[in-house]
Amino acid sequence: MTQLRIPAIYMRGGTSKGVFFHEAALPPPGPARDRLLLRVIGSPDPYGKQIDGMGAATSSTSKTVILSRSSRPDCDVDYLFGQVAIDKPMVDWSGNCGNLTAAVGPFAISEGLVAAPRDGVAVVRIWQANIAKRIVAHVPMRNGEVVEEGDFELDGVTFPAAEIRIEFLEPGGGEDDEGGPMFPTGHIVDQLAVPGVGTLAATLINAGNPTVFVDAAALGLKGTELQDDINGDAALLARCEKIRAAGTVAMGLAKTAEAATRERPHTPKLAFVAPPQDYTASSGKPVAAKDLQLCARILSMGKLHHAMTGTGAVALAVAAAIPGTVVERIVAGRARGGNVRFGHPSGTLAVGAEAIKQGEEWIVTKAIMSRSARRLMEGWVRVPADTIEDQRALAAE
Repeated sequence: MTQLRIPAIYMRGGTSKGVFFHEAALPPPGPARDRLLLRVIGSPDPYGKQIDGMGAATSSTSKTVILSRSSRPDCDVDYLFGQVAIDKPMVDWSGNCGNLTAAVGPFAISEGLVAAPRDGVAVVRIWQANIAKRIVAHVPMRNGEVVEEGDFELDGVTFPAAEIRIEFLEPGGGEDDEGGPMFPTGHIVDQLAVPGVGTLAATLINAGNPTVFVDAAALGLKGTELQDDINGDAALLARCEKIRAAGTVAMGLAKTAEAATRERPHTPKLAFVAPPQDYTASSGKPVAAKDLQLCARILSMGKLHHAMTGTGAVALAVAAAIPGTVVERIVAGRARGGNVRFGHPSGTLAVGAEAIKQGEEWIVTKAIMSRSARRLMEGWVRVPADTIEDQRALAAE
């Protein structure tokens, strides 16, 4: 059987990896595009391994990105992210990937989508199409090429690389109907009633991606857990999903908890936070409480993330900047300006947010963090020809 050959680039961005495409190389939005991306990644896979595709059987590596030149006067490139389910025939388009955002600027420059200086720092203005937000990436350049090697270390990534600074502009709320206000319920903290679990204090915030923050203690956890402590506990994961689904309904993002689980597994994320504590990261590196303002963990696609999602870090920074949230209650008295350093399973991460109060509402002007990115492979991905019934939907090579 003939296989289709589609130009693609495999890139690491932050603590994630994904397959990057030019929009023109894919079918238009719809079932044909979703089927193609599922086959590229190797989903759905009842074995949970994605052996017959580019995915690597984790939420951090089951990802796709679609890029094109932007028609917006205030942006250079449009960025659309698809989170591919591992065991279901689903591509979730409901949110952004903050980690892969770091790779968007380098891809856009290397692929000629945007102009860049020969040396210095290229400023790439990104339109994040999933959440209708603007992001600015500061990408180092040398001799006309993106600098990828450097001494910037990011916990969760083995090798150092060049630092890419990311600014998420006005990350709170959203411009589209689904985005809504930063606090969709109108409350800084809600008493979230979860059938079969109980009532928990939760901050339901729309920043970076929609996120549900709860205290680790409310889950019977310390906040220093690693993946093995969480992902092997089916009962705990089921309880966490009930909380996430209840939060999804409360935020107006799904009509029922069942619909939230079935149709929207990518967002909102559920995160739990705790005061600073000493612990040992997954790499074996000690993490000292004195270096932290809090500990944080986040679940992604039903499992504990190995580090911290980029958008989760944005949401955490925003929540830490606003008095009274579940996050700020822990950070209060420990914050240093607008910056927060928190501990996650792979180590630590520093993020910052600028927030001002206008009347009764909090406005966040930007959230800032640093990541790195690297091109891992370039060429073509192959999929069986019958993946797409009408191959005319594909652009000619």
